[in-house]
Order: sequence, then structure tokens, then C-alpha cells
Amino acid sequence: MNTNLTGVVATLILTILLAIPLGRYLAKVYQGERVWTDFLRPFERLLYRLGGINPAEEMSWQRFIRALLTINMLWLVYGFIMLFYQGVLPLNPDGNPGMTPDLTFNTVISFVVNCNLQHYSGESGLSYLSQVGVVMYFQFVSAATGMAALAGVYRAMQEKQSSTLGNFYVYFIQSITRILLPLSIVLAVALLACGTPMTFDGKIVLNTLQGVEQSISQGPAAAMIAIKQLGTNGGGFFGVNSAHPLENPNFLSNMLQTISILIIPIAMVFALGYYLKRRRLAWIIFGVMTLGFLSFVIGTIMAETAGNPAIDQMGINQDLGSMEGKETRIGAEASALWGIATTATSNGSVNAMHDSMTPISGFLQLLDMMINALYGGVGVGLLNYYIFIIIAVFISGLMVGRTPELLGKKVEIREMKIATLITLLHPFLILVGTALSSYMIVNHADIAWAVKPANWLNNPGNHGFSEMLYEYTSASANNGSGFEGLGDNNFFWNVSTGFVLILSRFLPIIGPVAIAGLLAQKQYIPESSGTLRVDTPTFGLMTFAVIFIVAALSFFPALALGPLAEYFSMHP
Repeated sequence: MNTNLTGVVATLILTILLAIPLGRYLAKVYQGERVWTDFLRPFERLLYRLGGINPAEEMSWQRFIRALLTINMLWLVYGFIMLFYQGVLPLNPDGNPGMTPDLTFNTVISFVVNCNLQHYSGESGLSYLSQVGVVMYFQFVSAATGMAALAGVYRAMQEKQSSTLGNFYVYFIQSITRILLPLSIVLAVALLACGTPMTFDGKIVLNTLQGVEQSISQGPAAAMIAIKQLGTNGGGFFGVNSAHPLENPNFLSNMLQTISILIIPIAMVFALGYYLKRRRLAWIIFGVMTLGFLSFVIGTIMAETAGNPAIDQMGINQDLGSMEGKETRIGAEASALWGIATTATSNGSVNAMHDSMTPISGFLQLLDMMINALYGGVGVGLLNYYIFIIIAVFISGLMVGRTPELLGKKVEIREMKIATLITLLHPFLILVGTALSSYMIVNHADIAWAVKPANWLNNPGNHGFSEMLYEYTSASANNGSGFEGLGDNNFFWNVSTGFVLILSRFLPIIGPVAIAGLLAQKQYIPESSGTLRVDTPTFGLMTFAVIFIVAALSFFPALALGPLAEYFSMHP
């Protein structure tokens, strides 16, 4: 246990030490300064010519958003065709059939919006062409979309007065060529060294020690796993994701993947400081995020190492902690860290089954996604935090009798309306979706659908409610993990979560970009003794309070019905 805790601490320290220089590099890339990857410029210029893009052309915030939405809509059409007809396309040695229309709808949207919610099993649900040409491709472009949006906000925050945010396509291409692709190559090679496969051969048949034959799926896994973690995508090549021994062979590969989940979201915070030349602000934001993150990590480790009281009653030894649904090569502590890292960053990959974790761990994982701003996904995590900064600035200004300002720009009613709508959207989608699914189970359990609502849940009571709450929370947070006791591959869940995925991805990107664009157009007001500074610990604590008050008021009743009620039922 002490060894595992040492591994957890070492993982967190290494992540921060690597994220700081990476943040400096990210800032230089988006500012157009000289970096070691400049040798890729001829390739980037070729892409611009092929796409008819003028990289020197500036975009207003409205045009920036239109470019972002247009290219994502094209990917939706492309992905739907590829997955629906994968059964007749090449690179399908195992003969996997095409997806049903509702599953195709859900899967394509899920990967385009960087969620990777998987209502299918990776090795049997997709061909190699779909894994590489759709899933892995979307994992690059969806991550780059969020990073490009944040780069536009960086630009708006930097300018004293401007009507443009830069060029979306330039930020987008650079996010792939200069950041995601180089890091993915390094991580893929490291995973290969750990034992992760990288081949286009079909299944292999082995004779087990019991004397029976077993078919083992393989494939080009290392490349996809690298970008799934670095881009906070999370979609597994294999059905059980990073709990699979070929995706995550040992403790070293587990450390590498945990670092890769966290490193870019943290680096994007430090990049803000370097880009704006306000490192103190970046450290305040990092401190607030890390305070929440470590609180959740410590709580989850304590809950999982204490064991499960229901298993204690069976007389089973739990010296290693609660090991139900976990891998012995990884351990309870590292599984607990991963569970919070993957929900904090909207990654969604799992190295243990979240459905089997203790109620307090499930509660913290849910709250992590409900906040959706403790590091968050690549790019979009800081965009979510930006919304909370706007709200905190406005409230703080009213409390102290000062005009609300952010970096020399007045925050007025128009920006607050946008921020409020985006803040309320998240709980609206989660709670309405959970209420609708609960209503169907209670009032229409035996309706004549292909899968009756009565058969959706493998667990009754509070935990069954948590499974439905988790599914919509995961979809709305663009996370992708799940409480897998829920039977989600049916028309209701595929379609309902599909619409949640679309709304919860693009509106929270449009909102911060619009606010940043509106503020950039305003006249700059130099800082004075009356200016409310946002780079102080006091304001950091104010933002922290706003984040948790909003989350508590919005979600506590639902959490009380689910994981908290389950916890108290196990601890009378």
C-alpha cells in the first residue's frame, strides 16, 4: 500500500514538473514565436493551401465560431457514413458489422464532441478502419477544436482593444501538428515498450492453462491509446478500456497514462500565464483547481483503501482496499487517482470499474464532472473556469461596490447573461435527462420497446438511480465514463444522450468565446487602486466558493438520492 501511495505522489509531482515547461511551449506556439517544431511549417502551409485558408486572415468572434461549427458538422456526416457502412469497408479482419442507426448517431456525436461515450465494445464493435479513420482521427480533431477555442480566448484577453481573435484554422492545425501529434508519438512508443500492441492483424487464438482455446483481440492500440489520453478523449480500443492488460499492461504504463490525462489541461493553465504575461494569475487558477482536485483524490483514496463494508460482512479480507472491479497490477490507490483524474479532465477512460467503487468515490466522481472545471478537458476546462471567473468578478464587484472588471474590461449585463445561461445549461441537461429516464422506468417500465425500461438497470434502488445520473452527467461533461450496470445500448439512451452531447459541447464553447470577443471590443481601462485584482488568493477563494456553491445548490438533491443515500444505507 505504501508503495502504491508513493507511486500516486510521484505521478502528481511529475505531472506538474512536466506541465510547466509544456505550458511555456504552448504559449509560444499560439503566439507564433519560434519553437523547435517550426520545421513543420511547410507541411502546415500545404494544409492551408489544400483547404483554401489564408493563415494571415484575422477572424471576428462570430466568424471564429462559425468556422468551428462548420468543420465539426462536416465531421458528423463523414463519421456517420463510415460507421454505418463499416461492415463492407476494408481493414475489417474480424468481420465486425456496421452499427445500427441509433448507435451510429450516438457514437459519431460522442467522438466529434470529445466525449467518447461508448455504448459498444471496442474490439467487437469497430473495424480497424473505424478505429483509426474515425475514432482516432476524431480524437485528434475534437481535442484540437477545444484547444483552438481557448487560444482564441487567450488572444482576446491579451489585446487592449480588438475586434478579432486570430484565425481558428491556424490554432486548430497548430494544436495537432505542434502539440498533440508529437506528444502522441512519444507516448505511443513508450506504451509499445510497456507491451501495448500495434498491429493490423486479426485475433489470435491461444490455448489456456485450462486446456481451452481463447481468442485474443489485438490491433493498432498503442497509437489510439496515446491520443485518447493526451486529448482527454478516453475512448478505449478495448471494451474495458484501460483496465485491459493490453491497453494498460503494468504500473509504469498506468503512471504514463495518468500523467498524459492531466498534463495538457494543467499546461493550458500555465500557458495562460505565459501568454498574458500574468504568471501570478495562472498560479492562482492552478491553485484553486488543484485544491479541489486534491480534496477529491484524498477522499477517494481514503474511501477505496478503507474497503467496502458489504464485503467486510462476508468475512473477506480487504487489506489491499476495496478491490472489486479493480486490477491487482494497479491497486486501489492508483485506481482512485485515475478515477478522479479522468472525471476532472473530461477524459472518461477507466482503469477500474467506477460502478464497483464505494459510494463516496462515486459521489466524488459525479461531483467532479458536475463542476467540470477542475482542470477540465483540453481547452474546454479552462473555458468552463473562465465562466466562473466572470460570475465571481461580477459578484465580487457588487459586494465591494466596484464596477466589475476583468483585466481592464468592464463586465456588464450582456456578458453576465451569457455566463449565467452557460452555467445553468449543465445542471439543466443532467437533471432533466435523469428525471426523464426515472419517469420512464417508474411509469412505463414494460413499454413495448426493443429494450424495455424495466431492463435498463442491473442494480435497483439508490445505486440504480446513480447509474442514470452518472450517464447524463458523463454525457453533459463530455466525459464518457459510465456506471456500467446501466444497459445503455438502446434507442432511448443512444438518442437522448446524443442530444445532450451536442448541446453540452458547443454551447459552452460558444459562450466563453463570445464573452471574450465582446470584452476584447471594449475600451481598455488601466488598473488603478480601485481595480478588483483577479490574481490574488482572496479572489481565488472567491472563485472556489462560487464553483462549489453553484454545484452544491444545483446537484446536491440528486446526489442525496443517489450515492449519499447508498452510503448511509451501508453505514447505519
